Amino acid sequence: MSEYKPEILFLKQEDVVKAGLLNMKEILAITEKTFKMIGEGQVINPPKTMLGMPNNENWQSYCMSMPSYIGGDVDTVGFKWASESVYNMSQPDMPYGVDVVMLTNPKTVYPKAIMDGTLITAMRTSAAAGVAAKYLARKDSKVACLVGAGVIGRTMVMAMMEAVPSLEEIYLCDLDVSKAEGIAKEYAGKYNVIPCGNTEEAAKKADLIVTETTSRKPFLKAEWVKKNATVIQMSGYEIEDEIYLKADKKVVDNWAQLSHGAGALIHKLADEGKLTEDMVITLPQLAAGQKPGRESDDELCVAATYGIGSVDVAVANHIYLNAKAQGIGQKLMLWDNPLWV
Repeated sequence: MSEYKPEILFLKQEDVVKAGLLNMKEILAITEKTFKMIGEGQVINPPKTMLGMPNNENWQSYCMSMPSYIGGDVDTVGFKWASESVYNMSQPDMPYGVDVVMLTNPKTVYPKAIMDGTLITAMRTSAAAGVAAKYLARKDSKVACLVGAGVIGRTMVMAMMEAVPSLEEIYLCDLDVSKAEGIAKEYAGKYNVIPCGNTEEAAKKADLIVTETTSRKPFLKAEWVKKNATVIQMSGYEIEDEIYLKADKKVVDNWAQLSHGAGALIHKLADEGKLTEDMVITLPQLAAGQKPGRESDDELCVAATYGIGSVDVAVANHIYLNAKAQGIGQKLMLWDNPLWV
């Protein structure tokens, strides 16, 4: 009989938190390492596949498959099943996004873990912005403007303060100021988070601007952005074209994915012939030391990221190993005796 058993470790949301997910310093390190491994050719990360309902352009809900294989000392394969629903936004007790991550043994292809990926998404999304900020933000950055006080807004505060320790003030902007006020109270005494309902006012003060909203059209205007600021866009299309086009450093997480993603700023600019792959730098190139980040305090640096599955898989694998070591989670068996082998 084979020594391999089809045992799956199931981790609910509370389990992934218990296994250390909310340690932003660790998640930043894992995220940067994964980008570095992509740059070094140790990761297979095909573009995500989106299934929008009723269609990709006018979706009310969607499910998205994000597979990847990570080699090297990680050596795992898996995917995130990422989903969002407009309906859920109308319900007070339902998250807007609901994600699941599955990990598989690359040798036997037995699944080894299934876990909640909703908080993994929140942590790794902000960590990706943190990696971008590490390489692109001015070292003397004092003021940040974060737009969007949802789940990502909460983790973005953590990521920016860890990645850019010179920050003294974070303006957290939202159309619903009460949401920003709630997050500010959570961080009172630890971080100086200032709730704000006026994005223009906050952006004009900021050395670093990060947009993390559900908007499907640009709202950040070019005239609000300092000439040497750092701007990081986390959704498909939140900033005016001019901001990205006039940047001295144009950064993406994954060119293939963003340049073909319907409704994304990078796709629009590429489709119009205003942006080509040789005009951008990728986060994997920065992390692997293949391209320089900010080289002058006078540069305008702009990054667009939309999330790549390998980071989710890397973070999930870290949580899986922690959970196994700590005896966290529920063990499931895919079968007792496989039929028709």
